[in-house]
Amino acid sequence: MGVDFGRSGHHAGAFDPTLDELALLAESAGDTAVARVVARRQAPDAALFVGSGKADEIKLLVDAHQAHTVLFDQAISPAQQRNLERVLGVPVADRTALILEIFAARAKSHEGKLQVELARLQYLATRLVRRWSHLERQSGGIGMRGGPGEAQIELDRRMIDERIKTIKERLKKVQRQRSTQRRARSRNGVFKVSLVGYTNAGKSTLFNALVKARAYAADQLFATLDTTTRSLYLEAAGASVSLSDTVGFIRDLPHKLVEAFQATLQEAADADLLLHVVDAASPVLDEQMVEVERVLAEIGAGDIPQILVYNKLDKLEDNQRPRSPQDWIERDGGERVSRVFVSALTGEGLDVLRQQIVAAMSSMAELPAGQDVTPADLNSPAAAPDEQGLPSGDPSIWSENDDSAAFPTQA
Repeated sequence: MGVDFGRSGHHAGAFDPTLDELALLAESAGDTAVARVVARRQAPDAALFVGSGKADEIKLLVDAHQAHTVLFDQAISPAQQRNLERVLGVPVADRTALILEIFAARAKSHEGKLQVELARLQYLATRLVRRWSHLERQSGGIGMRGGPGEAQIELDRRMIDERIKTIKERLKKVQRQRSTQRRARSRNGVFKVSLVGYTNAGKSTLFNALVKARAYAADQLFATLDTTTRSLYLEAAGASVSLSDTVGFIRDLPHKLVEAFQATLQEAADADLLLHVVDAASPVLDEQMVEVERVLAEIGAGDIPQILVYNKLDKLEDNQRPRSPQDWIERDGGERVSRVFVSALTGEGLDVLRQQIVAAMSSMAELPAGQDVTPADLNSPAAAPDEQGLPSGDPSIWSENDDSAAFPTQA
């Protein structure tokens, strides 16, 4: 169920007219979408989020399809959830609850499980009061106000608060361990590269193709939740870099989840270079890129140099394929960013990507010691190609086989 509040509405931008992504999320959670409903409103209905007429229409659909859950594309309040469940007669969940459910099923590592449990408890804490409302009506003993209902709510809230406190302590410990590992890597002078991108853009497949690892990769949303780091040897640089695969981002990723996954996402924030993986075959790749940039800014990784990796080249029609395997595009703020077209599945373009990583490493190594790298340094005129597709500067110092140079767009 999706509600379009119009461009000016509070939920503008948080509406998917096809509800495809919500259906994919449901699929990832093991459900099958049997019907889709889209409504238009000026503002959310205080009691039911949708109007009572639309709620009755959904009720008919639930009965006709024998559906067991109704999923909302936007976040709904605990009161709206309770009222809807009463009208529809089946459980109601919103996008946040669905994402949490997938994360809970997918988390493998100790850290991942802790992060998901923390986010779920924080989400549940706001809904507790509604869930136990049937107990509040029970009366207490003579002369006593309230009753077992209140006691139950208090007990549950106290248990949840204590559990949240315990998990936060444990996560702090895990974060300390991770930062120790990261410090060891930076002491070794290892160049850190992190894969980031929208969920299901093909990060894990690319990771496996680059480092010959066997990290879990599947065509589904949030296949990877735990960070995996491997060493990637770059022949052209005569050195190894550490490559990390991170959790995918998604539109309206609940803030509590971003908070809970701080330890995992820290891997991206501490990287020297980000490979921003984009699904080149996605019809909404621009929106997905904006979402990734937003989360990167939120975790303090907005200023890290990037290479845009347009993946899934194998899914493009011949007339959609790029003329060159690598070019430069201008992003907001006028900075130029290297863009590489690859297919992680077939291996096409991976050599060019490796050369771009080497070029990024050498342009950072040329900076004065102690100077912070900015995206502008990576995309300086010396590193950027001129109109002929060759790096500008003194042509005599560039040769086609010179791997240390920013690689020409055309061989």
